[in-house]
Amino acid sequence: MTAHLVEKLVVDRYSAAAQQPEAALCCPVDYDPRYLEILPAEILEKDYGCGDPSRYLKPGDTVLDLGSGGGKICYIAAQVVGPQGRVIGVDVNDEMLALARRYQGVVTERLGYANVEFRKARIQDLALDRERVDTWLQEHPVGDEAGLRRLEAFIAAQRAAHPLIPDQSVDVVVSNCVLNLVSDAEKHQLFREIHRVLKRGGRAVISDIVADEPAPAHLKANSELWSGCISGAMQEGEFLRAFEEAGFYGIELLKRDLAPWRTVEGIEFRSVTVRAFKGKEGVCWDHGEALIYKGPFREVVDDDGHAFRRGERIAVCRKTFEIYSREPYTPYFERIEPLNLVADPQPFPCDGGMQVRHPRQTKGQDYALTTEAASCCGPGQPC
Repeated sequence: MTAHLVEKLVVDRYSAAAQQPEAALCCPVDYDPRYLEILPAEILEKDYGCGDPSRYLKPGDTVLDLGSGGGKICYIAAQVVGPQGRVIGVDVNDEMLALARRYQGVVTERLGYANVEFRKARIQDLALDRERVDTWLQEHPVGDEAGLRRLEAFIAAQRAAHPLIPDQSVDVVVSNCVLNLVSDAEKHQLFREIHRVLKRGGRAVISDIVADEPAPAHLKANSELWSGCISGAMQEGEFLRAFEEAGFYGIELLKRDLAPWRTVEGIEFRSVTVRAFKGKEGVCWDHGEALIYKGPFREVVDDDGHAFRRGERIAVCRKTFEIYSREPYTPYFERIEPLNLVADPQPFPCDGGMQVRHPRQTKGQDYALTTEAASCCGPGQPC
């Protein structure tokens, strides 16, 4: 199916689901009941998700929710990030946006602060504010090819001068059972857009449906299965590789349902939640740092080919050192910093493999300290 046909099928089905709840569009999800208390019944009834990415948010985060629908995840996120945080919901469906916006005043009053807004855009094209396009078209109807050129020029100018979601502007991108609804032809563009809008050090937390085998062509041609979150699901390994190809690191499965949500012709479709980080771009400089991999495996190789042997001091560049000093790596590595600041850092050959750092490189060649035996006991503990 073409991208336009896929989008029409999805919009039509979810427009209907905004009017009348459809149980077939969602998986059972256990949300934190604390955050459901202030949500209007209609939003709870017309929620279509397969996971809860809001569990991985933090106070103060700026959050972008792709395919925000009736606003459930946005209104949960608003409570998690608090008044210092901000939540932006993006959806292309007018009926779903109307449902979400209908209760903004109610939720704001119950929260005691306003930190949620809803925008109209295709999630694979987050630069274009489609409500601006709607307004422009009302004032400049397109009736011929010249009008089409004016529309195309307006759209290009809007993307360049007034991007809906600017580059590197959000801390977290979340989504709940929506990426599978984008056409196969536009999925890689979608992952690039997620990467684009995240700040350096930001993260994507995505709940979606994946398949244990690739869906065959005749299932992909089934409009009911596509709009029902089945035929557009990526194979689970392909889903993770899409994050890697878009430039993410630290990619991990936070949750993978053991039981499939649905099985069609022997293919299992289940919910997963994936977290991935942005920020390994840039040059590599040697500041004398090293990392010690603590186990449990004898040796691991990261996405860039760096090999870490358990217990060995492995030389890394400053960028890698800082990345591995943050989640999700901190439980597995011991950081070794040089005793003295490196005055003239040199380019680091980040070409993979195992590069052992001699202790003298961090202590200094003239290091000659002699000390008395240190106590092995903790404060107040008998030896």
